[in-house]
Amino acid sequence: MNEEQKQQETGTGGDFEERLRELLAEDANTIRPAPVPYPVIHRRGAIERRRRVAATGAVLVTLAAMPVGAYALADGDAGGNTVASTPSVSATPRTSATPTPTPSASPARPATEGQLLDGITFGQAVDGLKKCLAYDQSHTRGPSGFRTDLGAAEEYRIILAMNSIGDSNAPGDGMYVVAVKEQPKQTRLICKVKDGEANGLNTDVGSDDVPGAGPVMADINGGKLYQQSILDRGNWKLPFRWGVIGTVEPSVARVTVSYGGATTQAALDHGWFVAADVLNQQVTMAPRIKGYDADSKLVYDSDEDKNYEKRLP
Repeated sequence: MNEEQKQQETGTGGDFEERLRELLAEDANTIRPAPVPYPVIHRRGAIERRRRVAATGAVLVTLAAMPVGAYALADGDAGGNTVASTPSVSATPRTSATPTPTPSASPARPATEGQLLDGITFGQAVDGLKKCLAYDQSHTRGPSGFRTDLGAAEEYRIILAMNSIGDSNAPGDGMYVVAVKEQPKQTRLICKVKDGEANGLNTDVGSDDVPGAGPVMADINGGKLYQQSILDRGNWKLPFRWGVIGTVEPSVARVTVSYGGATTQAALDHGWFVAADVLNQQVTMAPRIKGYDADSKLVYDSDEDKNYEKRLP
């Protein structure tokens, strides 16, 4: 090999090695890019900090817009603190809703104080009603064990409370409490409380309306309020506190009840009439009931009512 050939081979080999080094350098840059210059890093960091400050400010504005007390913690008995649900915050102000009234924990009072008799206070009548409802819950009725849910005391209106006089069938004096409610079904209960305990309960669920009934209708089971036991007929204990209850239509403006020679004007209470007095003589005839309209026109007379028992048993 002459000198010229050697130089050509050497030159070719040098070019190859130089090219190989360039290729290796390019691959290295592809795998690990060259570092970003420090000024670029600093600028990007400043932009990111401004974004975070703006986001934090927006959150604080949203929290400030929420009403005080929007979050409430529940008692620990619930197994941990629970956040009460709240409506979404709106950009448009809204008028606060009127709070829903809390249902009363007590029955409604009678329309007149004269329906609480013999020194019985409203509190005592309420206590008697609650005992009667508890008595109903603890006693099954009927051969199949069927029991009607009479509801809670606060659903009722007390329309009468008076002393009860014991007789041969039910010895011992006590107190009668009469209460009614309209929803979900018209319900009337007469309960006797004796020695601080419910001693008997009579209930009527559903309307007593019958075909041909007049604008005034005496309670079909209200006789226990104005008569003593049939065992004592002609020998009642006197004086005797009695009461008469029933329903009236809106057209009726006044109701009177005559019993034992005396006439009493009844109280009208949300579709019910309530009369009471004291009997001082033996009787054989049931109370006579009359209803009048706003013009004092007689619109009902129990003596003309074929569904009303006019004589005592």
